Amino acid sequence: MSATRSRSGKKPILNPAALIVSHGQPSDPDPAEAVLAGFAAEVARALPGWQVGSATLAKPGALEAALADAGPGAHVYPYFMTGGWFTGEALIERLAGAQAVVLPPFGHDPGLPGMAAALLSEVMAAQGWQAPEVRVFLAAHGSGRSAQAAIDSQGFAAALAAALPVAEVRVGFVEEPPYLADQARDLGARAICLPFFAAKGGHVTEDIPKALELAGFQGVLLDPIGCAPGAAALVARGLKREPGPA
Repeated sequence: MSATRSRSGKKPILNPAALIVSHGQPSDPDPAEAVLAGFAAEVARALPGWQVGSATLAKPGALEAALADAGPGAHVYPYFMTGGWFTGEALIERLAGAQAVVLPPFGHDPGLPGMAAALLSEVMAAQGWQAPEVRVFLAAHGSGRSAQAAIDSQGFAAALAAALPVAEVRVGFVEEPPYLADQARDLGARAICLPFFAAKGGHVTEDIPKALELAGFQGVLLDPIGCAPGAAALVARGLKREPGPA
């Protein structure tokens, strides 16, 4: 956490610090690390006076270096879509003794269903489709370690359905049933696949397109929700909601 000297010169004013953490790409960590750094810079532009850093869990030493730079009391923002093993255990273990404040993951942000609904509405308008005739396919990760990932994904799907009067919001998973290819079948031509992921990792660039091809998906495949234009502003608003340093 950085400090700014007050005009009286007596006591430094602490600037709030945030650290955005994502999973990253273990097989090739540097590109994902650079993408996250760019995203953190975008968040920082919406938070004047804040110090905003980033780190992926996949790049060795990145989290530890970013924590040291942020200082004690930093707000750690998990750029993950769900709770579960990574946010509930792996990240907490890596932060042991760091005096950091861990916030809820991106996928839990109360503004995310509304942001997704607006994005999908734009796509439907561009296609000339009406919401009641459109089916949305939420392609999510799931988990073999924790039921929480599926619970959170289904919860988001329900919130999205409440915000957008489409014909159906269907969910499929990469790592657990119901699997992507099974759920993507028979959605019709007026369908939109929204990957419920924070970034364009291997699941988004490889697994989802392969599953959609196998299912004969005829609709529109979008970028992951974490790459949407409003994502950085949503993170900034989430950080502003948290109490600042004493």
